[in-house]
Amino acid sequence: MLSVVLFLFLSCISFALARESAWNGLILPGSQKSNAMFTPFYVPPGAKSYDSNSPLVMYSGDWGELFSSNAFQHSIRSSSRQNATVLFSFAGTGIEWFGNRDDRHGSATVYIDGKHLEDVLLWTSSKKTQRQQRLFAKYDLALGSHTLRIVNAGGAGGDLVDVDAFVVTGKATTRLHGIDTLRGLRRDGTPLWTLREEGSSGINAMQLAIISPTHALLIDKVEHNPLDVNGHPAWGALYNLDTHAVKPLNMQSNSFCAGGTFLGNGTLINVGGNPVVEAHTSAADFGDLDGLQAIRIFQPCDSPNADGCDMYENHERVRTASPRWYNTVIRIEDGSAMIIGGAKKGGWMNNATVNNPTIEYYPPKNLHGSNGLPLELRFFLDTLNSNLFPITFSLPDGTVFMAANQDAMIYDWASNTERRLPKIPNGVRISYPMTGTGVLLPLSPDNGYTPEILLCGGSTIDDTRTGYDISSQEPASAQCSRMVLNDAGIEAGWQVEEMPVPRTMADAILLPTGDVLIVNGAATGIAGYGNVQNQVGASNADHPVLTPVVYSPAKPAGSRFSSDGMPASQIARLYHSVASLTPRGDIMIAGSNPNLDRSEVAYGTEYRVEWLSPPYVQMNRPEIISTPKNLMFGSTVTIQASLPTDIQDIKVAIMDFGYVTHAVHANSRMVYLRATREGSNVVRIEAPPNGGVYPPGPGWLHVIVEGVPSKGVKIMVGDGASPPVDNGALENVLENTNVDQYGSSRGGDGMDDGAAE
Repeated sequence: MLSVVLFLFLSCISFALARESAWNGLILPGSQKSNAMFTPFYVPPGAKSYDSNSPLVMYSGDWGELFSSNAFQHSIRSSSRQNATVLFSFAGTGIEWFGNRDDRHGSATVYIDGKHLEDVLLWTSSKKTQRQQRLFAKYDLALGSHTLRIVNAGGAGGDLVDVDAFVVTGKATTRLHGIDTLRGLRRDGTPLWTLREEGSSGINAMQLAIISPTHALLIDKVEHNPLDVNGHPAWGALYNLDTHAVKPLNMQSNSFCAGGTFLGNGTLINVGGNPVVEAHTSAADFGDLDGLQAIRIFQPCDSPNADGCDMYENHERVRTASPRWYNTVIRIEDGSAMIIGGAKKGGWMNNATVNNPTIEYYPPKNLHGSNGLPLELRFFLDTLNSNLFPITFSLPDGTVFMAANQDAMIYDWASNTERRLPKIPNGVRISYPMTGTGVLLPLSPDNGYTPEILLCGGSTIDDTRTGYDISSQEPASAQCSRMVLNDAGIEAGWQVEEMPVPRTMADAILLPTGDVLIVNGAATGIAGYGNVQNQVGASNADHPVLTPVVYSPAKPAGSRFSSDGMPASQIARLYHSVASLTPRGDIMIAGSNPNLDRSEVAYGTEYRVEWLSPPYVQMNRPEIISTPKNLMFGSTVTIQASLPTDIQDIKVAIMDFGYVTHAVHANSRMVYLRATREGSNVVRIEAPPNGGVYPPGPGWLHVIVEGVPSKGVKIMVGDGASPPVDNGALENVLENTNVDQYGSSRGGDGMDDGAAE
């Protein structure tokens, strides 16, 4: 039997060779017309376009004017004269230049404000003209007036340069009346924490996972992002944590509101999505593969430059058994993935018509007579309507905690039984679109790895109300509910605390200190866009919460929340924003796009990246020098670390940073290990006892000395083997499902007529 990784990898490669890519060259993917041309030209709401005849555009040299129905405003300026120049004066923070490419074009040199920025190659080997292509873009200019100069540099292939249009971008000035009342400083006025803005994500960061010491994986929905790949806008990217460089990924299907997890062998899978929303986003510009049944595969990638790393899809051989939109995906104790809930197609609030009240596994399992097909859970019938993206964690005994709407349960997947827990107090709903966040608090051998759950934020809005009866100004919930998941804790019920301010769509992030950082979100409204009254732009939420807060679970109740020393952001992080701990120990914050497509209006698409650094980043930190490649369950191993002398307060923890999307941090986990210092730089540690305590797969090892953590070092927990493969269940799934059977390109009803989220 081939291992699952080898099997899937070979399947993807052979499939790619066997059929045409979803991107059909110059033909619009998904188009039924063979002469439809791909044109990525797009003017985001709030941006401004200028055609080649604008009085702000000045030409010198020999430029001719051509009239064509394929050009913006039906005209285009062209020159084949070397050193012919165009000047364009504009005011904003970004500029895009659109024109044509083919084998007659050459190259151009681009300057902004007199500074040489780029030599742009316009030539392609194709004789068929690619029209309205984005030839050059710059987005991080200082707000103000600028001058773009384009010079025809000639070229070996051709000598033509043309100007079809310019698009000027710049952040809209909006009412950023965020909640910012909690800033604290040291007595000398210096902040305890630091916040800096650096880097651009290139795509909206709807989904985020740290894949290596140097890179984060970002995934978006199909839209007109600034980052290009193969002549079209990208919606997947690898972000370099050190250099802030961004590499596009070759995504093939729409990963709109997908979930994800690492498997036990380190492979990452991205599950579900939606068909391209053709009626709404001019989606003939994009790929035609349906995302609802997609399982996208990303092989382990530890290359410092992410060379050769990309996303693979093979819907002929690798797909879910049922459509999944807004599903949660977790890694369980055998290293495989449990794919949980969601909807069967796009819409907004879930309902019985589109609800997918099932779970399935990847690789498929033959459990309880399913033979790889989905198993229905009563929980996802009882929790309608607000039950998408359930908050889910694998527990140390191998069972699974699930929370959705106002309910929670423990699911024993081995016996297919549900144990219902007390309702979340005070009518608070915690799953989409009343989006709260949750965290599994740190596990420790000192109490037998007894699990404890914390759920924060959400909304008390009734999920039977229609959008036109809900307002973006209705308050979110400040409630946090905490429960110990043993018999005594369940009998005691949820213990309620209050955050300093209410939040919906917040991110709860485990820190290597054992604290929980809560960041992002809004104080009013709910998740999504285009659905409620009093929208801001298209956002269903308002009053962004700009100041993070730290929750210290070990402190006494009533003193656990603090924003002392916290800097406040000036960037609204609302729907489709993310945050994650990085191996350095700081927090990467990105995204926010409560819009159908890229937008520059109020609460527009956000590409700026922020870095929030805890005080320990500036301290003298311990350093891990060497570790074993694998941390085998139940083993005792030694690691080498640079440690202060005569310090015995040493802790060691293994962390999973999680797969982050829609305020769900799937698989987020911190497990303390028994640790003993055995010399000046040697620490003996005991690995987790089994895959229940830490599901096999990648993790980040930290040494913590007197509360100051080291940087994280990547290590594989378990033997790194592939999850178990049941070939019979796999073949049964393929025999009983069709490829992309729910896609609109296949004639199915891939999308509701109403607004998308």
